[in-house]
Amino acid sequence: MHRSLMAVVLAAAIVLPTASQAKTLRWASRGDILTMDPHAQNEGLTNTISSYVYEPLVAYDQHFKIVPALAVSWEQPAPTIWRFALREGVKFHDGTPFTANDVVFSIQRARSPASRFKVYVNSIVEARRVDDLTVELVTSSPNPILLRQLTNVFIMSRAWAEQHDAVAPHEASTTGTALAAHRANGTGPYKLESHEAEGSTIFTEHANWWNKRQKIGNVSKVVYTPIKQDTARTMALLSGAIDFVLDPAAQYLGRLRQQAKVVESNEYRTLFLGFDQKSPELKYANVKGKNPFADPRVREALYRAIDTNSIKKSVMRGAASPTGTMIAPQVHGWTESLNRRVPHDPDKARALLKEAGYPNTLEFTLDCPNNRYMNDEAICQAIINMWSKVGVKATLNALPSSAYFPKLQAYDTSAYLLGWGVPTFDALYTLQSLIHSPGEGADGAFNLSGYANPDVDALIDQIKTELDPAVRDEAIHKALTLHANDFGHIPLHNQIIPWAMQKHVHVVHRADNRLSAEWVVID
Repeated sequence: MHRSLMAVVLAAAIVLPTASQAKTLRWASRGDILTMDPHAQNEGLTNTISSYVYEPLVAYDQHFKIVPALAVSWEQPAPTIWRFALREGVKFHDGTPFTANDVVFSIQRARSPASRFKVYVNSIVEARRVDDLTVELVTSSPNPILLRQLTNVFIMSRAWAEQHDAVAPHEASTTGTALAAHRANGTGPYKLESHEAEGSTIFTEHANWWNKRQKIGNVSKVVYTPIKQDTARTMALLSGAIDFVLDPAAQYLGRLRQQAKVVESNEYRTLFLGFDQKSPELKYANVKGKNPFADPRVREALYRAIDTNSIKKSVMRGAASPTGTMIAPQVHGWTESLNRRVPHDPDKARALLKEAGYPNTLEFTLDCPNNRYMNDEAICQAIINMWSKVGVKATLNALPSSAYFPKLQAYDTSAYLLGWGVPTFDALYTLQSLIHSPGEGADGAFNLSGYANPDVDALIDQIKTELDPAVRDEAIHKALTLHANDFGHIPLHNQIIPWAMQKHVHVVHRADNRLSAEWVVID
C-alpha cells in the first residue's frame, strides 16, 4: 500500500470499527490476500483467510491433534479406503445444505490441473458418495498421513460453484476476473462480507455455524487490512487503529513489548534459496549458452558465501534459527545431524567458482518477495552483499507477493527466495512438493528449480506409502541427506515468529503462523 503513515492510520480509523465494538478483530500484516478461491493458491496468509470461510473434513486443535470438523468420524474398511461419516445439519453460508456431493466435488476440484492443493490429495484416486452423509476416499496405496493432508482441503458448495462458473480453481491472483477469487461461500465461522484487493477484507460471524456453541473466542467481526510499511503497521497498532499484527518488524519489537503485547515461538517454516538448474540458459544472467546453476560447485559456492549467523543477528534481530535442512524441528523427520549447516567459507566459495569457470564473472537476478516473510527483502539484500565478496554480482528484484508468486509459478525466475511451511507436520510435504522431480500430480509441484535426482525420487516414492515408522524415517533421512549433498537448494533459517497485539487481545499462537479468529478473545 503506497500511503503515508498518517494516511494509513486515518484510513484504518475510517474503515475499521470503533473501540466500542469489542468483538471486532482488526488485524494486519504486510501481505495481500492472493485470492478467495480455497484451491487456487497454497500460500500461508491466503490459507488463513480461507479458513475463516471454509472448513475441511478434519482439523487441528490447539495442540495440532486431529479432531472432527465436517466429518464426525472415520474408519478404514481396507488399507486404501477411508470412510467418513459427515456432520448432519450443516449449511453453507447461502443456506444450502452440506452433503457428500460437496465433498466429492471439492476433492475432485483440489485434484484438478489448476489446483495448487494437489499435494494434499495426490494419493486419492477416487472420492465417492455412499449416501448424503457418508463419503469414501480411495487411495492408490496406503497413505500414513492422509488425515493430516485433509486438514488443508477446504470443502466448497458444488451447487454454488456450478452456478458461479467456479467448477475449477482459477489461475489468476486477486486481479483476475474469476468470481471465486473475490467471493466465497463456505460452512465456516465467518462469512465474507467484502473483499478489496490491496484493501480491507471484512468478515462477519456466521450466526448458524454448526460449532458456535463450542466457539472459544468472542470475535463476531474480522477486518483484515494489508499494511506494507513496517513503521505504518507498527504505528497503526500502537495508535489503536488495529488490534493485532501478524508480522511485527524486528526493529520495533522492543517498543511493542513495552507498549503493547508480544507472543512468539518457532514457526514450522523454512526459508531457502532456489536456482533454475534445468534451463539450458538462464533467463536473467550474463552467462550465455549454458547454465551455471546446473553445476553443483556453483550452488555450493553460493551456499558457503552466506553467513546465516550474521543474518540472524543483523537482519532478523535474533528471530531466526539457521538451518542446514529443508524442514523445521516441529516437522516429523527432522534430526540434529540434518540441521547442521555447511560452514560459511568465503575462500572456499571463491575457489569453487574459479574451478567451475566463473571467477568474478557470474551475474544474475535474485527474485525476492518484499511483503511475505519477516524482513524478506532485507534478507535478500544481505545475501547479495555477501555474494559480492566472493565475486558474484546479483541484482535484487523485489516484488509484492501478489506479483511474486505468479511469477515463480510461471517458472519466470533464475534465482529466488521462498519460505515453505509444512501444514501436515511431516517431511513428505516438503520432499514431494519441493524436491521430487516434476511429475504427475503433486510430485514437484513447487520444484521451481528443476532439481532432479532419481535416487531421491525413489526414496520419496517409498515414503509416500511406507507404513513401518522406522523404515520410513530412514528413507526421509536418506532423501534429505542426498538433497543436501547435491546442494539442491540453499536452506537459510527457520523463522521465529512474534505476534504483536493490544494488551486486551488474547490469541492462541500457532506454529503454522495462522491466526484463528474464532479462538481470539477480546476483553
